[in-house]
Amino acid sequence: MRSMKLALALMTAPIAFGASAQTADMRIERIDPALDALIAPDAAVERVATGFTFTEGPLWHDGRLWFSDVNGDKMRAVDPSGNVEELIANSGGLPNPPAGKSIGSNGMAPDKDGSVLMAQMGARRIARVDAKRQVTDYISSYQGKRLNSPNDLIFARDGALWFTDPPFGLFNGMDKDPAKEIPYNAVWRYAGGKLTPAITDLKLPNGIAFSPDGKTLYVSDYAVNTIYAYPMGKDGALGARRIVIALPRSGPGGADGMKVDARGNLWATGPGGIRIITPQGKVLGQIKLPEVAANLAFAGDGHTLYITASTSVYRVKTKVAGVLPRYMR
Repeated sequence: MRSMKLALALMTAPIAFGASAQTADMRIERIDPALDALIAPDAAVERVATGFTFTEGPLWHDGRLWFSDVNGDKMRAVDPSGNVEELIANSGGLPNPPAGKSIGSNGMAPDKDGSVLMAQMGARRIARVDAKRQVTDYISSYQGKRLNSPNDLIFARDGALWFTDPPFGLFNGMDKDPAKEIPYNAVWRYAGGKLTPAITDLKLPNGIAFSPDGKTLYVSDYAVNTIYAYPMGKDGALGARRIVIALPRSGPGGADGMKVDARGNLWATGPGGIRIITPQGKVLGQIKLPEVAANLAFAGDGHTLYITASTSVYRVKTKVAGVLPRYMR
């Protein structure tokens, strides 16, 4: 995600707490009857908190939703009642960040030791956040060259860390930015202390997810508004990609964050909100939102979906359980 994804400027408002009732522009649209097995017909969309600049990177951690305010350069947490706490100021890692740029923190993933790995767009690295919220470097370069600006990350079943690295945090022109040191925008695999560019031919790799059995890697390319699937082999080897879905360009928003449920369906951002998509690319329904959705995360026992969308955080109860992060606590 980055601020250019918004078709209009976002206004910063005081943070508001508490869920709001479902409205006409905040609803669940059923396209296929199969959606009823995933979301109850009477389920509602709730706004949990609002007043941010651009929310991203949600992760359920220790009973709260941790999330990034990318343009606000902060990492925050919100509890189920809507109470918000600032966890890390200057979460993007730049000492003197330019105002209004997409240089804050982004995606997060829990690690096996209880810490959280965080994508820092400004510092152009994956950082570790410990129990005292101290931030240290984890991955920042490849063969002596700095990463672009890590965006989203996930652990595979074998414990390897995968992450996307588009140039959104390079605020002087992205791919044309003179600070860009790596010629491609990779999807990386990190295992056994070795960083490997697993995919190098996508334009703007963004969201990333695995099928429940770990045999399929999903990656969204924001530039072409498309979600791809790759068969997973041994030690991270990938087979030929296929298109799962090419999303319509029907308004602001695009192929950004995504998660997978226990039945293998993709829950993916796109114009108008969140689409629920079968592995074969059939859209079962859509969670309509009045703001651009950037990412989402299943929480608790997997039956609550949180959505980070522009100035707000939303929530929907689900019948199907979502696949939770490998080391979630």
